[in-house]
Amino acid sequence: MMDDLVVHLARFARALRGSGVRVAMGDEADALAALVRVDVGDPDEVRWALRCALKIRPRDAATFEATFARMWLAAGGGRAAPQPQPPPVADHGPGRPRAPAAWPMPAMHDGEGEAADPDGNEPGASREALFRRKSFEDCDERDLAAMEPILAELAENLATRRSRRLRPTRGRGAWDLRRSLRRSLATGGELLSLARRARPIETPKLVFLCDTSGSMEMHSQFLLAFARALRRVAKATETFAFNTELVRVTPWLAGPQERVLARLAEAVPDWSGGTRIGECLAAFVDRHLDELVDSRTVVIVFSDGLDRGDPETLAAALRRIRARARRVIWLNPLLSDPRYEPTARGMAAALPYVDRLAPAHDLDTLARIIPELTV
Repeated sequence: MMDDLVVHLARFARALRGSGVRVAMGDEADALAALVRVDVGDPDEVRWALRCALKIRPRDAATFEATFARMWLAAGGGRAAPQPQPPPVADHGPGRPRAPAAWPMPAMHDGEGEAADPDGNEPGASREALFRRKSFEDCDERDLAAMEPILAELAENLATRRSRRLRPTRGRGAWDLRRSLRRSLATGGELLSLARRARPIETPKLVFLCDTSGSMEMHSQFLLAFARALRRVAKATETFAFNTELVRVTPWLAGPQERVLARLAEAVPDWSGGTRIGECLAAFVDRHLDELVDSRTVVIVFSDGLDRGDPETLAAALRRIRARARRVIWLNPLLSDPRYEPTARGMAAALPYVDRLAPAHDLDTLARIIPELTV
């Protein structure tokens, strides 16, 4: 039952996105959590649970209702979609009869005529759900190409987070009485126009420092693709590759993924070779810290922390980075193993200067990093 519900929900969210409704993967997770807490035999409860958890905006309500009617109700007995009503504040009363408990789980059809995968995998968005949980270690180049649209969707979530601070705006927003009164001085004290404030979309400055040594090869390809996707949203994103040397690769990240990887493999010395994390971060501090890192910058280090160099050099470099940056996040794919402990010399030296140590071994873990970039 739960597997069916996941598949139905994934296809429904995919259909909404195809109709222009913004639905993030985090919203899908919220919707699944909501559905297991309501009576899935009641179409009203299901509809309101989905509408709330998927954060459907008023302008998208009609599209949501039409999609819900087509994909959830039509297969449940040919019912038409009920008109939107205020969500219930109590259990079913005399005015709202409960739908029969036998209301079936619909067979989801989104109008695209998708056939089942000959390998037995679920078609459409359910394959996306599988990709989100597939470890990068188990992926190949074809998987990377298939995941690029999902990475782009993850990056779009970065641009939907609003600043905590209110700033003047010419559009909609809260009234700013102080500025309104100051403005009225020019008109003899008459309030001819009201000043407003709103929370603008906030996109942080990001710096990626990506370990491309042999132990990180497949993981680093996905992290670089993630950095490329974020750069489309946060234009001030800078990306560096390091192993035994540090190389700024930001200008080379444009274009198809295959061409990018070939270009990087040729241009980055010792690609998939050894690693000297401390020396490379020290080089970043000496050459780029003052120019690229300030109080708005989030620095993301992507490495397993297996360093051949002096851990004191690593600690000193991170200390200086932390003193200037807004946050330092270290993504370590080894954290996917619950038995892992950050006891390697490099990782242990880095920990005192890291705000967040997090796993990054699949798309789900990358998705959980997005909110950390605007804290």
